[in-house]
Amino acid sequence: MSSSQYLTNQFLIAMPGLEDPNFYHSVTYLCEHNEDGALGLVINRPLDMQLGEILQQLQVEHVEPEARQIPVYLGGPVQQERGFVLHEPLGDWDATLRVTDRIGVTSSLDILAAIARNEGPERMLITLGYAGWGAGQLEREMAENAWLSGPANPEILFDTPYEERWKAAAASLGVDLDLLSGEAGHA
Repeated sequence: MSSSQYLTNQFLIAMPGLEDPNFYHSVTYLCEHNEDGALGLVINRPLDMQLGEILQQLQVEHVEPEARQIPVYLGGPVQQERGFVLHEPLGDWDATLRVTDRIGVTSSLDILAAIARNEGPERMLITLGYAGWGAGQLEREMAENAWLSGPANPEILFDTPYEERWKAAAASLGVDLDLLSGEAGHA
């Protein structure tokens, strides 16, 4: 596969017929995709939790009231005890996976401490856990019509209300999910 066939910085939009409870009606932002597999963060599954609870567990001091209220999302079924901050701009943090020139995913404590002081990145989405695929697994799922994929849109990623992201991501590709039945791909 050439690098142009990889889906880094794209949305994976669950087809209506995808029954897996981890991904039902989900939008996943692909942070990395190469011959070894893929890593993404589900961006439309809020947890019943806010950042203040995580900062308290991590014993972060000096937490501003606004930072306590930031929602936390379930990023996927893998390593749900680990936190990830999807953010723009890139910044200079201890452990950042650079996705684009503007967007990164950081898993180090320094970014959370900065967010707690209202000194974090301009736009962010905080998750616990991630979605992972082994070598060739995502390609097989794409061939089975489990997912739609297309270029990620930062407005959908950071600004669209979470409950609208699934349909908005599909609409950005010109797809109306209401018109797709669960029988897609079964002639």
